[in-house]
Amino acid sequence: MKLLRYGPRGQEKPGLLDDQGAIRDLSGFIADIDGAILADGLEMLRGLDIASLPIVEAGIRLAEPVARVGKFLCIGLNYSDHAAESGMEIPTEPIIFTKATSSIIGPNDAVLLPPGSTKSDWEVELGVVIGKEARYVSKEQAMEHVAGLCVINDLSEREYQLERGGTWDKGKGCDTFGPFGPWLVTLDEVADVGNLDMWLDVNGQRMQTGNTSTLIFDVPTIVSYVSQFMSLQPGDVISTGTPPGVGLGKKPPVFLKEGDVITLGIAGLGDQRQEVSRYKG
Repeated sequence: MKLLRYGPRGQEKPGLLDDQGAIRDLSGFIADIDGAILADGLEMLRGLDIASLPIVEAGIRLAEPVARVGKFLCIGLNYSDHAAESGMEIPTEPIIFTKATSSIIGPNDAVLLPPGSTKSDWEVELGVVIGKEARYVSKEQAMEHVAGLCVINDLSEREYQLERGGTWDKGKGCDTFGPFGPWLVTLDEVADVGNLDMWLDVNGQRMQTGNTSTLIFDVPTIVSYVSQFMSLQPGDVISTGTPPGVGLGKKPPVFLKEGDVITLGIAGLGDQRQEVSRYKG
């Protein structure tokens, strides 16, 4: 299934994408798509007659596909060539940092640069959504705790992240810096988590091209590893790292500016598009 949420901000409804690319309304069966539904409702949704569900009008806003995300976690420097372009050592264990849940927006919502930002950057990433509580799980059991996958743009303000002291979180959690979606794709629709092409363009110019086959730490390893330090709850999201081609790694560096358009996607998981503006209060 390709689960999604649609509608104006604050009035989102649950839905799914049918095989013809139309949005079908699920609000007659569930109130929303959240951790509780991911934990206990997926089998019920699989049993529905999709053709009988109401079709939603085309062109409606898509929201983030999971409501009320509890934890938004990220894995840093998880592609060796991205670590090299950032001038950092390849990690020997996964680097975990948090991204504020208040940064989450829909896949095509506007990205707003912070008022003083001069070094905001892009990062296409594979997102993993937890569907079953994971606590001290093994690598072999890890995927049993995953509800599905999604596309994430892990936007980053590099000055805040790297030049302002402390941890990376300051540069990662800015409002609108977490576009998420368009869909949550359940694992039964993903042929090979370890072989997904990914890409990102800025103003039509290809910046990032990658594949999850080159992850340093693959998805089962990440889920297992994180669960050793904190329990993962249904609806939690882990962003697994970005391939090379970020603005910080360009020579000279290239950062986002007002008027830029970011497009990105992962094979089978959908595409995103964000127009860049600046927060003006």
